[in-house]
Amino acid sequence: MISQEQLFAWCEAHKAEQLALLKELAAIPSPSHHEEKRAEFIKAWLEKAGAKNVTIDPALNVLLPFGDCSKSCVVYAAHIDVVFPDTTPLPVVEKPDGTLHAPGVGDDTANVVALMLMAKYIFENRLAPKEPVMFVFNSCEEGLGNLKGTRQLFADRKDLIKEFISFDGLYDSLVNRAVGSERWRIKATTIGGHSYGSFGNPNAIAWLAKLIGVLDAQPVPTMEGRKTTYNFGTISGGTSVNTIAQNAEMLYEYRSDEFAHLAQMRGQLKKAVESLECDKAHFELEIVGERPCGVDVDPAAEEALLARCAASVQAVTGKMPGRRASSTDANIPFSLGVPAVTFGLYIGKGAHTREEWIEIDSIYTGLKIGMLTVMPHFE
Repeated sequence: MISQEQLFAWCEAHKAEQLALLKELAAIPSPSHHEEKRAEFIKAWLEKAGAKNVTIDPALNVLLPFGDCSKSCVVYAAHIDVVFPDTTPLPVVEKPDGTLHAPGVGDDTANVVALMLMAKYIFENRLAPKEPVMFVFNSCEEGLGNLKGTRQLFADRKDLIKEFISFDGLYDSLVNRAVGSERWRIKATTIGGHSYGSFGNPNAIAWLAKLIGVLDAQPVPTMEGRKTTYNFGTISGGTSVNTIAQNAEMLYEYRSDEFAHLAQMRGQLKKAVESLECDKAHFELEIVGERPCGVDVDPAAEEALLARCAASVQAVTGKMPGRRASSTDANIPFSLGVPAVTFGLYIGKGAHTREEWIEIDSIYTGLKIGMLTVMPHFE
């Protein structure tokens, strides 16, 4: 049996390697749907560490099985995409106050690095799985990535995934409930014309603004312990300052951790559009992203998984993590009734901004938490 002392001693001895790897990986651009560079780097690194059967699937997931994963297996995952569209190296800066700054350095690069080092520990110590386990460095968790990587994983291994643990976010809380969402591209079209000569003609921007006004006044479903939100993300359109806009569009989303409330928001959106549709303006709706809410998961199995992960956090930090709802890769297993949890292996702030930073010391704590969570599957 692997002792906690052995695990922690290995983590302490590999601090410099962990930080250096994080700096190197954080600099590699990896926008959703274009994670090729990070995927190839991770595959090559794992092979150098001792992996013999690591592959990259069509969705750009890097797959590392331990044991026969054609049977029921446990999945540990961390997503390799970031929200930023950059295709050139990302800036990485270590500051004297003990923080590391880079776009995406925490979400989710720090967690990816921790999972990579756990794989290295397994190879170095020639451990064997007690049951099939798969490490997945998955694609397309962010934004309009629409959970493509995890969808592919479950489509390829239907009914074969016993549990799903996603390392994403901080180690101060566990995600035990899925926040579902629907993202729409909404287009308005009008006749337009010259701003002076055709003054009075309908303006697509103005009509889209009317729709925003209607939606911004809509009732939001409420229920104790549940939350529903909406947002107008981007808006664009028109031709020039002296042209009555013929076209305008926006990206709009709503989220909820209650399935019925998502349906209510969808109904309100369609009703709002129908109320404005007329011979002056035409609207088109296109769904561009959808994340499911959860369905019934075996409560005993889910609670056992949550308790095991919480115990790992508490054993290292001395604090019991909270529980919360969020939108993560775990949405897919939750929607399929598979026990799942999402939590991270670092502490930091500024996720989804270019000013994101992490506490360097926290990644060493996080690796120990990950080790206590994953290594009971090995001997």
